[in-house]
Amino acid sequence: MLFSFGPRSSLLLPFVVPGAVATLWLLGRAVRRGAAPDALLALLIALPTLSVSQWLLGYAGWFDSHDGHSTIMFYVPWRAIMLLGPAYYLYFRSLTNQEFSWRRQAWHLVPGLLELGLFAAAAIYDLLWCRGIKGQVLPDFFGTKGAAATALDGLYFPEALLGYALLLGYGLRVLADYRRYRHYLNDNFSDPERLRFAGLRQLLVLQALVLTVGFAFTLLNYVFEFNYDVSWYFFALRGVLIYGLIVVGIQANYAAATTPLRFGAAPAPVPSAAEALPNAVAEAPPAAADTALLPTAVPSPPTPLVGPEAGLPPTALPPELLPWRDKLLALMATEQPWLEPELTLTELAQRLRTNPGLLSKVINMGCGQNFNDFVNTYRVEEARRKLADPRFGHYSLVGVALESGFNSKSTFNRVFKKLLDQAPSEVARPKS
Repeated sequence: MLFSFGPRSSLLLPFVVPGAVATLWLLGRAVRRGAAPDALLALLIALPTLSVSQWLLGYAGWFDSHDGHSTIMFYVPWRAIMLLGPAYYLYFRSLTNQEFSWRRQAWHLVPGLLELGLFAAAAIYDLLWCRGIKGQVLPDFFGTKGAAATALDGLYFPEALLGYALLLGYGLRVLADYRRYRHYLNDNFSDPERLRFAGLRQLLVLQALVLTVGFAFTLLNYVFEFNYDVSWYFFALRGVLIYGLIVVGIQANYAAATTPLRFGAAPAPVPSAAEALPNAVAEAPPAAADTALLPTAVPSPPTPLVGPEAGLPPTALPPELLPWRDKLLALMATEQPWLEPELTLTELAQRLRTNPGLLSKVINMGCGQNFNDFVNTYRVEEARRKLADPRFGHYSLVGVALESGFNSKSTFNRVFKKLLDQAPSEVARPKS
């Protein structure tokens, strides 16, 4: 019988089947679309799926069948642990930069590919050369395992330690890049919540837990040589990662595919003062009538600061950029682009007919805020105005949030609390 399922192998089946299906589906989509995140997510799901599959098949009778099934157990690189750390890092890079290039990043996979190469070399030597061409009987494990495969067993412990070290190193690199990525989001997007990939952070925490348990298990197993029943629990824990990767990864891939992310890419050049000045003076600063349309500035934090007197004083900008600041504030007042939930720095720069780098400099230096806080300050001011207006007394907080340019209640509550130091629900509202 090919399979002889018992309780332990059956309990691993719900991890392996979804993992295999998700891996094949993502690989097919990666081929059709040429999407690097799909290919790397498929790799990340395949690695724990392979690892758990080894124990599923072992408990289903393959290890003790003493035939070709046992031979498969010795020559498939079930663990491939040295691919795990680089795969996480490359997956994060591919998610956050649509200009991700395999040509520049593939070298990170070299340790893992060398690990796979060792298994391929062992299979070629034992199965093709010794048994196939020379006709020799495989010397180990009832004639199902060759000398090269036996030699690989001696590399298991140092290989595992190197794999854990790579996972730790690349994991720390991802966390460091993630902190910079958050700044990138705040500088370029007015509603970056779905792009924060919070689930990916949680998944890294879970992977860190598995890393810690796996490292301790490897050390203890090396000393005490646990039996298979004890080892089963560790591999069952790895099965939880499969579900986490499927759920979190597919959501992250969709968000990244529908948003022009360029984290880590070379920034567009900022026009020099000589280049910016002719464009800036092409139009005069807003007239007094236009300036009157700007939101009224309020005196001090935590009240949102909007309008021409908000943030840093205009003198913080080079003189040639002052007209750009006036044009920006006039546009915010008259066209109210902040009512668009998905507004980005690039879109706003296009409306002003300028460079995103220059606009970012104007907002950072001339208004004392990053792009996210700058836009959300207008939204919070609008929400506060509506909350105080009897005509909106029948609106729910969600309705007020959506009418003010926010995309969700959770973002509205967080930003409102950040800028006003009170929750929207704490604001006294007049009756309609």
